[in-house]
Amino acid sequence: MLPSDWTPHRRDDGELVGWIRPDGDSWVAVDLLGREASAPTEWLEAEAALEARGIAWLADIWMLEREDAAPLRVRMVEVTPDRIVVQTDDYGAIDAPVERFELSWPLPPVLRPRRAGDPDGRVVGAPA
Repeated sequence: MLPSDWTPHRRDDGELVGWIRPDGDSWVAVDLLGREASAPTEWLEAEAALEARGIAWLADIWMLEREDAAPLRVRMVEVTPDRIVVQTDDYGAIDAPVERFELSWPLPPVLRPRRAGDPDGRVVGAPA
């Protein structure tokens, strides 16, 4: 649940890109995953930080860390202040089996952006 003093910030087309929350006499931009997108600053700079971050990163590959197995390649399915839902990467195939995972919001440490050296999943016989 979002605090009542967080203000939604939307792009010109109405798409939500995050929130601006008070921090003393300043403001902090917060992205859709609940991550701070700016240091405490002026309102317009907080808006600019959210505009610069955008939402394109939602379409990126993410990695879901698991305790007893290699990380899984996942994509965002749903992001709300109540939950984050990801599913295994289907590589664009409409008939590929996928597994969904519901995570807490804000961004939990088990979900992270893909890094160099992470399993690719498209290379047969590649080391995990």
